[in-house]
Amino acid sequence: MSDNASNVAEFSVSEISFSIKRTMEDAFGYVRVRGELGRISRPGSGHIYLDLKDDRAVLSGVIWRGVASKLKIQPEQGLEVIATGKITTFPGQSKYQMVIDALEPAGAGALMALLEERKKKLAAEGLFAEERKRPLPSLPKVIGVVTSPTGAVIRDILHRIADRFPLHVLVWPVRVQGETCGAEVANGIRGFNALDPNGPIPRPDLLIVARGGGSIEDLWGFNEEAVVRAAADSRIPLISAVGHETDWTLIDLAADVRAPTPTGAAEIAVPVRAELMAMVDDRARRLNSGLVRYVTSRRTELRAAGAALPAPRDLLALPRQRFDTAATSLERGLIVNTRHHRSAFQNASARLSPILLTRLSSKARQDLALTGDRQQRALKVAVAQKRQSFEAVSTRLTPARLSQQTVLGQERLAGFSDRLKRAFLARVSQDKARLDGLQKLLKSLSYKDVLARGYAVVRDDTGQPVRSVASVPAGAALSIELSDGSVDAVATGDGGPSKSAKPKAKKAASGKTAPASQGSLF
Repeated sequence: MSDNASNVAEFSVSEISFSIKRTMEDAFGYVRVRGELGRISRPGSGHIYLDLKDDRAVLSGVIWRGVASKLKIQPEQGLEVIATGKITTFPGQSKYQMVIDALEPAGAGALMALLEERKKKLAAEGLFAEERKRPLPSLPKVIGVVTSPTGAVIRDILHRIADRFPLHVLVWPVRVQGETCGAEVANGIRGFNALDPNGPIPRPDLLIVARGGGSIEDLWGFNEEAVVRAAADSRIPLISAVGHETDWTLIDLAADVRAPTPTGAAEIAVPVRAELMAMVDDRARRLNSGLVRYVTSRRTELRAAGAALPAPRDLLALPRQRFDTAATSLERGLIVNTRHHRSAFQNASARLSPILLTRLSSKARQDLALTGDRQQRALKVAVAQKRQSFEAVSTRLTPARLSQQTVLGQERLAGFSDRLKRAFLARVSQDKARLDGLQKLLKSLSYKDVLARGYAVVRDDTGQPVRSVASVPAGAALSIELSDGSVDAVATGDGGPSKSAKPKAKKAASGKTAPASQGSLF
């Protein structure tokens, strides 16, 4: 067995792995594989890793970054596709895989099934609801168009708007086909919505998303969720004009209005200026004619009402007649009134005779005397009642009772006196203790104790303490206070300390000599 084993060629792992790789690539070359997309992975490198599967097997596949950016449709899990590429191996993991160069749906039915599934999902979220749709402005000032800047669509829209009603048009350039189509269209819609109304670039009053006709694969970018959500979230009214009249995409359902063609979108967006001017002229003529008819009618009614009114002299005739009647009867009324008041005065004066006045005065005097008697009797009764009350009180105020009350008051006064004395002694004791404490504190803080230890206080002629040598001029009179008295002195020198000066005793005003140990400060 050892001889047979020695005759078998030996390969390294790399040699056998790359040999298998070349064999598979030579055997298969380019192939087309139909299957359903399973697991899909998009790492940061930009490559796409996926699985193609059927009911019995799974084939791993990879789409390099350069190819992934050119795909017409993006791979989605569950989509049935036809992949074109070559079979190769990955030696690093001992597995085979398919490098995909092209990816297309397995017939229109697969794309339609995916489209229906996405449509149901977005409809369940309410993105296609009619209550979300906003009315279009009747005459926008600025229109934003999201489309390709080089296609015939933008030229048709601009031409139609210029013919109908020239206004400001902003174009957001995007790709209308390919992998980045959906993201660019969504960014265009959101970008127009993000413009500041008062900024340098005016914010559009109306948006148009437009593209020419094409196959379902060509229009697939307008079926992506990002585009539909951007259209549904747009705060600016949006017209969808994607494809021809028979074409439809999911953005048509999310837009506020769907136009059959891009040219039709321009016709929906703006009215015809000439028609507006003709309508304004017609309404102006109708307004003028109606105003003339109204004024004529009101003038006729005014004249008829004026003819039915009476003349001014007729209106004043009756009041004038009543005034004349009142003026005629006024003179008679004054005479009658004067006579009536004269008669009343005479009647009153007849009753005011001297006898009547005397009689009334006598009666008033009698009434006054009667009232005085009644008040005197009432006063006597009140005095008698007060005297009885006073006598009743005086019977209770006997000398014995007063003595008893006096004794009780003295006892209470003695008790209060004892309490006051005790409180006074306690307060005096507290104040004495406090005063002793303050005296000790004063003694500890007083400079007298410091003087007793051999120090002195130097004062100037005003009695203020001297705090520095520089503040004492030569010849200044000083007073030096020691613990047992004071010594007068005179400052000499320039105010600085002298090292050669010898201590000299100064005589106080009383004739005593300062101690030799103190020395001179100057």
